[in-house]
Amino acid sequence: MESYITLKKLAKQAAEARKRLAVLGDCATQQFSVALRGESVRRGYPLEVYDADYDQMEAQLLDPGSELYAFQPDYILIFACTQRAEWRFQDTPPADRAAFAEREMARFTGLWQAAAQNCRAKILMFDFPVPEDSTFGSFALRTPVSFGYQMRKLNLLFGETIAAAYPNVYPIALSDIQTSLGRTAFFEERTWFLAKMAVRTDALPAVAERVLDTVLALAGRVRKCVVTDLDNTLWGGVIGDDGVDGIELGELGDGPAFAALQHWLLELKRRGILLAVCSKNNDDTAREPFEKHPEMVLRLEDFAAFTANWENKALNIQAIQKALNIGMDSFVFLDDNPFERNLVRSMLPDVTVPELPEDPALVPEFLRSLHLFEAVSFSEEDAARTAQYQAEASRVQAQAQFASYEDYLKALEMQGEIKPFDSFHFPRIAQLTQRSNQFNLRTVRYSEGEIAAIASDPQYFTRYMTLSDRYGEHGLISVVICKKIDADTMFIDTWLMSCRVLRRGVEGCLFDAVVQMTLDSGCKYLIGEYLPTAKNKMVAEFYPSLGMETIGEGRFRLDCTAHQPHTHYISLS
Repeated sequence: MESYITLKKLAKQAAEARKRLAVLGDCATQQFSVALRGESVRRGYPLEVYDADYDQMEAQLLDPGSELYAFQPDYILIFACTQRAEWRFQDTPPADRAAFAEREMARFTGLWQAAAQNCRAKILMFDFPVPEDSTFGSFALRTPVSFGYQMRKLNLLFGETIAAAYPNVYPIALSDIQTSLGRTAFFEERTWFLAKMAVRTDALPAVAERVLDTVLALAGRVRKCVVTDLDNTLWGGVIGDDGVDGIELGELGDGPAFAALQHWLLELKRRGILLAVCSKNNDDTAREPFEKHPEMVLRLEDFAAFTANWENKALNIQAIQKALNIGMDSFVFLDDNPFERNLVRSMLPDVTVPELPEDPALVPEFLRSLHLFEAVSFSEEDAARTAQYQAEASRVQAQAQFASYEDYLKALEMQGEIKPFDSFHFPRIAQLTQRSNQFNLRTVRYSEGEIAAIASDPQYFTRYMTLSDRYGEHGLISVVICKKIDADTMFIDTWLMSCRVLRRGVEGCLFDAVVQMTLDSGCKYLIGEYLPTAKNKMVAEFYPSLGMETIGEGRFRLDCTAHQPHTHYISLS
């Protein structure tokens, strides 16, 4: 983490802004906004930052003609601080204090609703660090008329409210930063009294870093896979020398620390992060602890890929990347050996390689402190992601048994479903727009709330596709959003697809459905657009490959009345 002085210098560098972020607070935010701008430059995603005047949240958010809305932000960051909440609490009659959290929550929902009515910005908002209660002490935990009780309740209401009804609001855990740094390193009374700063200057880089974690996750820059070494990384000792009974795991030696790391990785897997093994070992020896050690937390079925041989680890990671078909910048590599870490850093610079502490007991907390896996959404399909990739490996093996690729596709017994967006799938659809980079024609990001609005707007026509075959479920694998731009023409606003189903016939099958949807809407022409990015070159010729004619400037057109359906082997229900 850089110092505030360094971020201040970076903030002055000329760089073309990727997005616009507005900061609104009931505390002083000028230095914080400078730190945000500097951190965005440091992370390679420069932001144009608008810093509203002190304590102007209501004035800016409730007025449709405000400077905030003239700025046309992509993100609005609301910094409502604990100290101002305490002032309001102290001004509240004692008889009304038990309902303080509910009133505060109503205040914030009103601001969120105003923002949604006046712009399409995604809303970021800090939670509330809870101070020590000098009035009630520990008894504050049980009396509703204490400020500490109300702040804890407000944080709970904050999470419950946005989960239930405000998918376009993204929380940022400011309280976690205070816990990590310690209250005295995070907040200073003198700075608050003199300058109304709710965070000490030295702590601002940590706060800016956490905000950028969320912004980058919303922009699709997420890590999707942990590749881990085994010996002295997942367990203590060398399995080839010490045997199953001799490695440190469970209660033996440093075993609790290694078990803690495995538990953390298992929780990541349950959240949808892929796990893979890359070990210098004999394959059967490397697998033995997962099969036989009674205190092994992770099992072989928890890994989407397992590579154990004596080859160069960087080359093995490249093989894993090819098998999983995700970007190299999606990987995090864990290895206790400095040589292996430096090798992967030098050969695969896009891979994140943490410099692990030598003491195994320090590793779990160190990795948690890096916040490598910021989430902005979660869906039921995330928990099944490893099984989907394991099934894909079975498909690859089966393909070798067929004389032709066509025979293989027929034998897959693929079943598909193409439907308009529905509320059950809103989280997964939004997640795909946020995470998909390679097969994404225009790379437009949508929040869950925006997807819900699109689904209910009569100008938009939507389709999602699910796929399964004899080896298992692929889940929701493709999304198309179209907008009627005149009486005869439909425009493809968004088309994205999971790369793991490429060349299965999905593209043609779904395109045929989109053409029929266009005709059913009364339109004759379908317009597609390709906006190039650093990652989506694979779809540069996608629309011409489907039979659309080039009409210039990355745009393509199809006369739907002359369309000939594509051949595929997917049975639609």
